[in-house]
Amino acid sequence: QLQASGGGLVQPGGSLRLSCAASGLTLASYTIAWFRQAPEKEREWISCIIRTSSRTDYADSVKARFTISRDRAKNTAYLSMNSLKPEDTAVYYCAAAARGICSRYGSDYRYWGQGTQVTVSS
Repeated sequence: QLQASGGGLVQPGGSLRLSCAASGLTLASYTIAWFRQAPEKEREWISCIIRTSSRTDYADSVKARFTISRDRAKNTAYLSMNSLKPEDTAVYYCAAAARGICSRYGSDYRYWGQGTQVTVSS
């Protein structure tokens, strides 16, 4: 019900925009989060946008470089990533929860996208 896309190979300092398209659910009714998991590392919460207030939050590792947003008409959420670093290399996942808070725990999210690979390398 969530389809993540937009990943790819980018050079350090470059940009990408990830998309999270929903089907069968209305994203405006959900808090949306992005997580990522690098090889041999734990899954890491990186951002969220709350369903009613549209307030956003970011992990310190991506703050001021990444922007989460939502397009209600397209029923799609986005993660715009700028100034990418090699340490941003990971599989990125979007997730949705029917609650009005931003949780950093993956177990609080009911719906997950399949993941999209982001590789930052020269």
